[in-house]
Amino acid sequence: MLALTALTVLSLWLWTPDLPRATLASRYLQAPADLIRVGAWPLHVRQSGPPDAPAVVLLHGFGSSLHTWDAWAMGLSATHRVVRIDLPGSGLSPPDPAHDYRDARSLQLLIALMDSLGLQRASLVGHSMGGRIAWTFAAQYPERVDKLVLVAPDGFASSGFEYGKPMDVPAALGLMRHVLPKPLLRMNLQSAYARPETLSEAVTTRYHDLILAPGARQAMLDRLQQTVLQEPTPLLRQIKAPTLLVWGEADAMIPLSNAQDYLQAIAGSRLVSWPQVGHLPQEEAAEASQQAVAAFLR
Repeated sequence: MLALTALTVLSLWLWTPDLPRATLASRYLQAPADLIRVGAWPLHVRQSGPPDAPAVVLLHGFGSSLHTWDAWAMGLSATHRVVRIDLPGSGLSPPDPAHDYRDARSLQLLIALMDSLGLQRASLVGHSMGGRIAWTFAAQYPERVDKLVLVAPDGFASSGFEYGKPMDVPAALGLMRHVLPKPLLRMNLQSAYARPETLSEAVTTRYHDLILAPGARQAMLDRLQQTVLQEPTPLLRQIKAPTLLVWGEADAMIPLSNAQDYLQAIAGSRLVSWPQVGHLPQEEAAEASQQAVAAFLR
């Protein structure tokens, strides 16, 4: 009986229910007008900068949100119309209505977004998973892309991700739909940061809150299960847009050595990197990386 009671108490302590959307909006929504419908998708879209300036669209990575770009958006807004979105099932954007998180669907979303905002062309910035979406878009729709910034982009095969096969998602990972205490999430986030102090309590709380949005955890699992990588070099060679690679030299998730694959495949591309910076240079080296990107976009 004592063991059963202890197990019940532990389960109640670990159980992590969704947070109501109204609660999340009160904490993280800047303006009600930022919640819009774009084609089939209800989206959280935040814009800043002069509306008639050259446009730049920012795409976050897996499990993240448009807040990862706060510092960059502030700096780039001086010269650009900055558009950043929460991808479906991330941040304040509800899950995809078709529960389709394949890259082809993300490209359709980008086309719909640009069309709805009246953007015939824009520069694209993508981090990690968002980088893979950005370079795929630049390869397939070169007429819509001015410049391309790839921040530690995803796309080449790695441990657990083979070409032509969906990821084998461990069954234990499915438990996060019900169990995701903040200390456990913090442990997982720490690998993305080279300097632990960058992962503040406020940043950890924001990540935790937004992952607890209704349907967000299932959307993350669906996205993993639906991601099927293809050998990227043929597509990368089709990219015509001037391309800047941005990397942290202490990236433990997508190492700096991967940059050579992109530099060889994308004609004229170049790399900027910083020591003692991990997978999120837009957060860990916010000022230096923003200045490098602003200079490139100008």
